[in-house]
Amino acid sequence: MERQTISIMKACELVGVSRRTIYNWIAAGKVEYVRTAGGSIRIFVDTLWRQPDGSARAGSSPAA
Repeated sequence: MERQTISIMKACELVGVSRRTIYNWIAAGKVEYVRTAGGSIRIFVDTLWRQPDGSARAGSSPAA
């Protein structure tokens, strides 16, 4: 099963945070990401709602 990825802007919209916050999460290892062949960053959706300890973030659930 392939993991779904989204753009940084879409991640911002889904969780209601700024781009800077997403970049901070990336730098801190709080979300997993991949770089495309063109150099863009794509966020793995399943990591947006996961705490660093692996538990789900309170009050959030992934959009279908």
